[in-house]
Amino acid sequence: MNSTVADIEQRGFSILPSMFSQDETGELVRDLGKSALRRSKAGIRHALRHEAIRDLAAEPKLLSVARDFLGPEATPFRATLFDKSPQANWLVVWHQDTALPLRERRDASGWGPWSVKDGIIYAHAPATALSQVLALRVHLDDSEEDNGPLRVLPGSHVKGVLNDDDIEQLVQLISPTDCLVTRGGVIAMRPLIVHASSKSHSDCPRRVIHIEYAACRSFDDGLELAMT
Repeated sequence: MNSTVADIEQRGFSILPSMFSQDETGELVRDLGKSALRRSKAGIRHALRHEAIRDLAAEPKLLSVARDFLGPEATPFRATLFDKSPQANWLVVWHQDTALPLRERRDASGWGPWSVKDGIIYAHAPATALSQVLALRVHLDDSEEDNGPLRVLPGSHVKGVLNDDDIEQLVQLISPTDCLVTRGGVIAMRPLIVHASSKSHSDCPRRVIHIEYAACRSFDDGLELAMT
């Protein structure tokens, strides 16, 4: 087990600095600036429809991290661009990422509630399914103390799927870590790690491409991930 995998297993996240060069991130920023995909205040949802992000998700350096942790069949299934700036600023309260995009709705134990976002079916998933998922966050800008960085509660990913009261209790018990990453760096994180981010207090943008990988596309209960 390499050090990154061990870090993710133990703390629920790991910071991988300088995985991409200034030229690589600059090219991504230019490509995204030309994107015709519909933007919300926070950025772009279901971003694998963008060719440059699909190419990034299949980049060998990222696939290697995902497959070291999840196994040799790990594949990307969802990407989101988060674009926080003085013009589009927001905070995110402490939470876990438990909703997964699915090809169809099917009654299965532990799944739900269900919803539809931009035509994609979603269900909140059980811990057994979420244990097969890893997110890799590629930073297109420096993530600093004052521009609303990702904050995590280390080790909280082992607690299972939590309700709001459980999360509030953990916030009181575990000291948060600010994930400060320079441009081109990557954060690997488990979906069940409790995390948040504050509003930015800087003129510097904080753009992040959040790509999620799964050990396989199908689960034992017959549900299959949608690619978004």
